[in-house]
Amino acid sequence: MKFGKEFKQQKVPEWIEAYMDYNGLKRILHKIKQSKLLEEPPTPSRISQQRLSLYRPFSDLNLRSSSDDESTDDVENQVIAVETVRQDDTREVYNTNFLMSPRQSEVTFFEKLDEELNKVNTFYRDKVEEVIEEATSINKQMNALIALRIKVEQPDINKCHIQRIIATDSGSIESSNINSPSRVSLGISHIPYPKSQIFKKVRHIDSKSDKHKSGPLDVLDRVKINNTLESPMSTIRSVLNDSKDKDLRFKKEELKEAESRMKVVFIEFYRKLHLLKHYSYVNILAFSKIMKKYEKIALRRAAMSYMKIVDDSYIGSCDEVTLLLDRVEGSFIKYFANSNRREGMKLLRPKRKKEKHRVTFFSGFFSGCSIALLIAAILLIQTRKVMSKQEHTMYMENVFPLYSLYAYIILHMLLYAGNIYFWKRCRINYPFIFGFKQGTELSYQDVFLVSSGVTVVTLSTFLLHVHMKLDSVHSIYEKYIELVPLILLILLLLIFFCPFNILYKSSRFFLIKSLFHCICAPLYKVSLADFFLADQLTSQIQAMRCLEFYICYYGMRWYQKEQKCHTMDLYNVFYIIVAIIPYWIRFLQCVRRLVEEKDWVHLINGSRYLLTIIAVVFRTVFELKMKKTWKVLALMTSIASIMFNTYWDIVVDWGLLQRKSNNLFLRDKLSVRHTSVYFVVMVLDVMLRLTWLQLILKFNLHYLKGTAISSLFSCLEIFRRGVWMFFRLENEHLNNVGKYRAFKSVPLPFSYHEEEEEEDEEDEKDD
Repeated sequence: MKFGKEFKQQKVPEWIEAYMDYNGLKRILHKIKQSKLLEEPPTPSRISQQRLSLYRPFSDLNLRSSSDDESTDDVENQVIAVETVRQDDTREVYNTNFLMSPRQSEVTFFEKLDEELNKVNTFYRDKVEEVIEEATSINKQMNALIALRIKVEQPDINKCHIQRIIATDSGSIESSNINSPSRVSLGISHIPYPKSQIFKKVRHIDSKSDKHKSGPLDVLDRVKINNTLESPMSTIRSVLNDSKDKDLRFKKEELKEAESRMKVVFIEFYRKLHLLKHYSYVNILAFSKIMKKYEKIALRRAAMSYMKIVDDSYIGSCDEVTLLLDRVEGSFIKYFANSNRREGMKLLRPKRKKEKHRVTFFSGFFSGCSIALLIAAILLIQTRKVMSKQEHTMYMENVFPLYSLYAYIILHMLLYAGNIYFWKRCRINYPFIFGFKQGTELSYQDVFLVSSGVTVVTLSTFLLHVHMKLDSVHSIYEKYIELVPLILLILLLLIFFCPFNILYKSSRFFLIKSLFHCICAPLYKVSLADFFLADQLTSQIQAMRCLEFYICYYGMRWYQKEQKCHTMDLYNVFYIIVAIIPYWIRFLQCVRRLVEEKDWVHLINGSRYLLTIIAVVFRTVFELKMKKTWKVLALMTSIASIMFNTYWDIVVDWGLLQRKSNNLFLRDKLSVRHTSVYFVVMVLDVMLRLTWLQLILKFNLHYLKGTAISSLFSCLEIFRRGVWMFFRLENEHLNNVGKYRAFKSVPLPFSYHEEEEEEDEEDEKDD
């Protein structure tokens, strides 16, 4: 694989703009090559000289002579001189000057090269400063955690005894090899940072915080437990008490919760350090590769002198990240893995999910079985003339919504699998955006396998059910045959809620957790996964009505089975309520975000869902009663809702139709190369939203009547939502790229009193 493609694959998606522009520099080198060919076209004499050079004595492996030759060549044939200009105490700017007469394209190349070097140095320095500040915060958190651990596990221990243990431990550390990662701690003392000016402020903060410490347990007097509002009851208590923090009670549950949070903090911090180290490595390698290409094309030796500047720059000489990595590993292994390095590194470095050949095999196998079963179901209905017999017509009308539930779910899963495939193609970091645990996210093959497996089970059950029903119309087992769809539903629900570590347990429980957060809105802090799932539920209204039909169909008495559920008033009331629930969840989530973020955009978004609720109510009432007054109200509210929602989809959720954009009527950054795709999708979104007017206007569609029409439009709505899903996540990813946001914010377990922070600020002013 060429380095350009490898370099692109190794980039952190959210930091793409911060990497060295390797392809841009290659394009300039191509111009240098073209201009050189125009100036010096190849002649027979030059070709013969190149051939004769191959017959010279071989001495390339003679290290002493080659090094001497290179040193003399560097002194005599120096091409460039890189000037270092200091902007302040810590930051440098590099500027390359030519010592020989260059081509204009070469001047452009080195100007671009200097610009890229300054860019990566600035970005890397800023990120290193961030991790140093974060390390200081982790130090304070670990001091509090260790004190809490001592207080909980050994409440009667003498303070003088603790001081002696710590003094002995610190003395042994100083006398031992300080570079050993297993002997360095983040918790007992502050991190021994390297002697550089960038860390003076950090060590100054640590020294000031040490002044307040009179003993290892005294830190607990200035610490409270952060309340992260992880349950509905904690949210209600925080609203009533108007406090996000709670005092320490020194219980084991409290210690366990703090330790689990600190584990997550360490793992995320370690991942950040690892990505920073990789960022430094691949950029230095890119500079080395591009300079080799320059030497090969321009036939001038400049790589060694320029790479010396790169190595001496901040990104090439800074070793703070490497030292922090060693200290984080040692501290995590010591405090969270019982000094077991293997177990500790498993937690710090989770394995990436590998593609399994059996997943691909069974996906293809189930797909073929699904097609065969679908053809068999169609042939069975046609050959037995099920739809033409009057005694089976009513039964098939009841069976259709019982099995259409799975069709909606399978279609949604297939669209999700397609989205995952295209997200990967476009390098959209969907696991980070959704908050999946590393190594547990499903690939598109996994989702396709699940959807094809559900399809095989559903079609097999449908064939078995219909065949048994047709052969036993007046059988005594007829009532038991009708329980087949219910048994299938119970079976799939048992698999979905199965607590054992089989069939993608982590993904199932992540979905259950998000679904529970949606049901309990607004009692949970709203994450992207939660409101994203609630938006998906707005397209599954017909599936939710199928669940209501299950309750009606199997909840009625046996002698009422042939009665239609829509003749019952209670069923019709819940028929409307079920359609409102997803939009009401989204409205409550918008209210929660409005209260927390104080952004009035969420109020506008919430009003959009309220308008949709009104439109759905009028449309459903008209569908049930078919009166002209309800038709006018349904038509007016539906048109208003469609216009509002379409504008929000295209402008807000997708970020398109920007006036001052480099791409006409789109946005500056696009993940899809062909801009025509965006225009097609915008038109498609408008058309698919307008299809819901068919339920009000009642156009004459041949061969489509009753539930078939609503089922068709429900499938179209699910398809529209699947398309919306891709571009909504693309816009979210590009927003993360613009802010270089590649890590999730992890809540810390402890918070220090405000009095300490005020004292620190006063000390800084005095200094």
